[in-house]
Formats: sequence, C-alpha cells, structure tokens
Amino acid sequence: MVSQRASQDCFCQKYLGLLAENARLKEEVARLKARLSRQERTAREEPFGLSTPSSQRLVKPSLPGLTEEEARRRKGGAPAGRAGHGWKTPEGAEPETESLPAPDACPRCGGALEDFPGGAEDVRDLVDCHPLPAFRRRVRVPARYCPHCRKPVRPRVPGVLPKTRLTNNVLARAASEHYLDGTPMGTAARRLGVPKGTLLNGMHRLAALAGPAADGLRGLLRDAAVKHADETPWRTDGDNGYAWVFAAGRVRLFACEDTRAMSVPDAVFAGCGGTLVTDRYAGYNRFAGNRNYCFEHLKRDTLEIARDNPKSAECAAFADALVPWLRAAMSLRAACAGDRVTYLVRAALIRRRIEDIAGAPARHPSVQHIQNIFRENAARLWRWTEDPRVPAENNAAERAVRPLAIARKVSHGSQSAKGRETRSVLMSVLHTLDACCTDPAGRLAEALDRYAEDRAADMFAMLFGGLPLYIPTQ
Repeated sequence: MVSQRASQDCFCQKYLGLLAENARLKEEVARLKARLSRQERTAREEPFGLSTPSSQRLVKPSLPGLTEEEARRRKGGAPAGRAGHGWKTPEGAEPETESLPAPDACPRCGGALEDFPGGAEDVRDLVDCHPLPAFRRRVRVPARYCPHCRKPVRPRVPGVLPKTRLTNNVLARAASEHYLDGTPMGTAARRLGVPKGTLLNGMHRLAALAGPAADGLRGLLRDAAVKHADETPWRTDGDNGYAWVFAAGRVRLFACEDTRAMSVPDAVFAGCGGTLVTDRYAGYNRFAGNRNYCFEHLKRDTLEIARDNPKSAECAAFADALVPWLRAAMSLRAACAGDRVTYLVRAALIRRRIEDIAGAPARHPSVQHIQNIFRENAARLWRWTEDPRVPAENNAAERAVRPLAIARKVSHGSQSAKGRETRSVLMSVLHTLDACCTDPAGRLAEALDRYAEDRAADMFAMLFGGLPLYIPTQ
C-alpha cells in the first residue's frame, strides 16, 4: 500500500510535459475566446454610437418585411389623384421667340412635305444657361496729368479690386462655390479656367477685406440672448486641431483653430451674458452667462445604456421612462409656438417628470451615471423652462457645423494657418449671407464693387445692411 502511494506521487517527465501543454492550451483558448468576443462586440457596435451616420456603420441590417399598411404609409409622393402645383414660370423678362426652319423632306421616307392642315406649330418654353468658364476682358485705362498734385490720374476700373486680374464676380463665385457649397478649390479652378494658386491668393485677399465684417458678426453674436456652440476636428497641414461654430439667430461665426482648449470660446464670449446652448464639453465652462445642456445628447446617452446592457431590465425600463420626456422637451417650442403660458405650464410638467425619474433609486451604475448628470447639473439643464427662446437642444449648432465636417472629409483640413484663417472669415460671411438672402455670391460681389469705388466704406454695412438677421438681444 505504501509503495502504491509513493508511485502515485512520483510523476515522470512525460506526464509533467503533458500537464504543461494542457495548461498552455487552456490559456491559449481563453485568450482566443476573449479576442473573438471583442471582435464580435466591435462588429455589433458603431464607431460613434447612436450618432453614427449610415455610411460609417459596420453592419447594416436588412430592411425588415413591411406590412401593406406600413408600406403604404412610407410611400413617398402625393396621394393618387391629387392635382399638383404644375410648372411655375421662371422669373425675369419674357424671352424672344426663336423660329426654327420648317423641314422640307420626311426623315423616314424622304418624300416632299406639305403644309399641315389647320397649322400645327408648337411653342416650347425652355430653361437654358450660359457657359460657366470665366472669360478674358481687356480694358483701356486712360491717364491724365494733374499739374497741382504732379501725379497721373486714372479712372478706377469698375467691378475689380486694384492690382488684381480677377474681377469681383470671379472672386465671389469661387468663394461661394468653395466655402459655401463645399466644392473643392481645384474643381472650381477647372470650371472657371483660372489657375488654382491664383484663386487661393484671391481668397486670402478677400478674407483680409471681409475681416471687419466677421468682427461685426462677433459683436452681434455676443449681444444675442441665445447662443449655440459646437466643435468638430479640423487638421492644419497634418496637425490636429478643431473647428468651432457659434450661432445666434441667422448669424454663423466659424473659428478654425489648432486647439480644443477653452481659450477659443472664451475669446468669443468673454464677459458677455445671455444663454449658451452646448453639449457637456467642459471647454465652455468659463461662459459668464447661463448655460443650457443639449437634451439630444442626453437622449443618445440614455439609449446607449439600454443598448450596451441588453440583459438589464433596469436600464431598459429607465430608458423607456426618460426618453419620451426628453423628446417632449425638445419638441415643446414647436408645439406651443406663440403661446407663452401654455409653454411654461407644459415645461414645468416635463421638468417635474424628468426630475422624478432622475431622483428615483437605482442600482445599475449606468443608470446612476445618467441620474447624476441631472442631479449635479441642475443649473445647466432647465433654462429652457424659464425662457421660451431657449431650446432644449443644440440643433442650430449641429446643423451649422455639418458643412465643416463635410469639407473635412473632402479636403482633409487646411494646408496652412493662413488658409485656416481665410476659411474662418469667408465661411462666417457666406453662411450668414446664405441664411439671410438668396444670392450670397451676388451680394458679396456688390459689396466688393462698392468697396472698389470707396475704400473707406464699411464692409459690414455693405454686406449685411438691410438684411433680416433677426437676433433677439438680451
């Protein structure tokens, strides 16, 4: 019996090798399972959470089968049998009627043609356009001599800035195509038939002239009662940076910088009051006035905790209870437009319901995290319940920053700090003009024409004078 026990406690080298190999294989299987689990989770998740656009989604679900009633509801277009608006006559003077020569022979059989009994003339209204490329002009500029001043005197060429080949129409159209419509500068140069470098130099000069107008927009923004702000990544010559947008009414102010620090919004809003609607980024904490958090971001975060914890009934119940009230808060201004009393009553009810949900006891850490946002930031959540002018969401800034995000995907940022500054000024001017008038390029060209005649003229007044900016002041 003793010899048998001794033999069991004595392991040979082969057996020890098998034990080591078994332990190694178990560790390898555990490691591979963990890697597979991470890959499966990454395949299910989206890079930007619920804000991920459809083009960035890793796995796109197939369209589920729709009932006949749902397919009918989703069908676009007007109902069958409804009379449309018809063709609208274009604005402008009536065009001259062009006459085409009548055919002499049949195109099918080649036989001679006769006059159609009763006449069968048809008059067609067409819409045409002129060729896009720019064209050359040559202007003879006479010179006279002033014996009193002892210098030559020449008339100013209308429609063009001094010491430049590009007319104001070309500059305004190139700026509008690139900084407003998002067309790459190389494409705009090919359309106009102008070298790309010449256009870029013209944009830098144009930004220097429009700089005072951008400063005037900054002053209007500071005096506004309600302001919006957002930021998005923007690279300069391969270095990381951020582009900021500040909106108030129809004013759009862009600032492309090399940092995301609070110094950027602090330089714009230093010492001013009003209400600033933003996300929860700490860079806006130095704003001196009131600050209101965006409920759309809170809604996304609430939905994400339910999606990230599919087995938690508490997370699902919390999201089902809170999200409808967040949506009601964001749609309240549209539902009670013009009725201040009804707005304030419903806003107080929505706030009470949200505070009850946020104050209820919870055990799940994700639910507690969302609740703590409402508990610890009461001073930055309920400004919209007191002033109907303040929205509960930051959609104005989210929409305003979208052109920058698209330009980042197309051009990958700016090539230099000067180009970054030029983009900030021209985007501010053109996007504000676009919100106030129907022809931003024409308005910019007219302002440049007047500046060419009078260098002391106020560029801000020439660009925005008489336009409906509609900014409520404090």
